[in-house]
Amino acid sequence: MKKVLVVDDEAAIVTLLKYNLEKAGYQVETAMDGAVALKKGVTGTFDFILLDLMLPQMDGLEVTRRLRQEKIKTPIMILTAKGEEYDKVIGLELGADDYLTKPFSPREVLARIKAIGRRTDEANHGREKNAQSDDEDERFNFDDIAVDLTNYMVEKNEKKIKLTPKEFELLAYFIKRQHRVLSREKLLNGVWGYDYVGQTRMVDMHVSHLREKIEKDPKNPKYIETVRGFGYRFEGGENKNF
Repeated sequence: MKKVLVVDDEAAIVTLLKYNLEKAGYQVETAMDGAVALKKGVTGTFDFILLDLMLPQMDGLEVTRRLRQEKIKTPIMILTAKGEEYDKVIGLELGADDYLTKPFSPREVLARIKAIGRRTDEANHGREKNAQSDDEDERFNFDDIAVDLTNYMVEKNEKKIKLTPKEFELLAYFIKRQHRVLSREKLLNGVWGYDYVGQTRMVDMHVSHLREKIEKDPKNPKYIETVRGFGYRFEGGENKNF
């Protein structure tokens, strides 16, 4: 039985989420302030964390930051109110895996959890497969950018670049499909694991952040090109061996 930590200071939301998650077969623990959430997140073992941003004691952004500092890799979905666009961006930058805007339906929460769970399981399977086999070269070098997909390392001009987990997944997805035009819907489905109308803005935010980190001139990108009216295309040029 998978275990979920639900964190929100509104009792009605906690009750609603707990009821529906347990009905779907999940084990649920709850917290109503950031300090308790952090303690449970560090000391407990969870498969997923649902985390509201506006919390007493410590807000959701700080909880996310500290959990990632503690190397807690549990998938986190932040819960935000409409108009908190800046906080969504910061939350994703800090290492959250997804966000959901209030009001939301329990069915949508369950769908997101299942999708992220599938993606996490596939990623873990891929890491195990890579550890057992050297048949596929998971290292790429494009001019000033070096990417090691097996060891989750990216370097620019021989200096390490710090990417969030989602930025790294997006870059890996681009690299393995370079020269191909990828729609926002395709990227959303391939990287986030679900196809949800209205969430393509999430793709644009991550592409923008990724460009800021790997491009020499993010406004005139060399690697991640915008194909107007269609989506994006990764043009890394010829891959060179490390």
